[in-house]
Amino acid sequence: MAPPPAPQTMKERILETADKLFYLQGIRAIGVDTIAAEIGISKRTLYNHFPSKDALIAAYLERRFVQPRPSDKPPAEQILATFDSLERRFAAKDFRGCPFVNAVAELGPADRAVKKIAFAFKESRRTWFRDRLNELGVANAEALATQLVLLVDGSIAQDLVRDDPAMARAAKEAATVLLRNAGVTVGDQTTVKRGKRPARHP
Repeated sequence: MAPPPAPQTMKERILETADKLFYLQGIRAIGVDTIAAEIGISKRTLYNHFPSKDALIAAYLERRFVQPRPSDKPPAEQILATFDSLERRFAAKDFRGCPFVNAVAELGPADRAVKKIAFAFKESRRTWFRDRLNELGVANAEALATQLVLLVDGSIAQDLVRDDPAMARAAKEAATVLLRNAGVTVGDQTTVKRGKRPARHP
């Protein structure tokens, strides 16, 4: 039998509670008093682990900064699966959009620490798309990766406004068109094989 999971440390409890409250209710709406009360600790105890609310916000965003898992699937299938994953997330009752965009929108671009983390996250996603496109031999992988990231962010915004997970499917259809235009052969069941490398034009 596997050993039971280790009990959470106080720092982990604080961060997990902050993560839930910041994401669902907003960073500005939630103070450290609320987080401490939710756990049943004093503010002093919270500050022993996170010296300021800003430090807790940064830790919250860094906790959300998770890289995609490595996959053995063909690169284009991995790209399109991103939108399937988005559709599942959109259907969840607790989905409130991208935590990084939300943080920048709430705190403003003047909060350089938050903006730096948000930028790093968005760029990591764009780089992930670019690397998959390079594996496919796409000529202008940088530009196409940016377009795919725009489809991701656009579908998130549309879902928040419309409350419609089908926005992810629409984005997937658009991504499929972009891939085909770039010379990638995409089958009906997202079975993918490498297409001819598109010719470069002067």
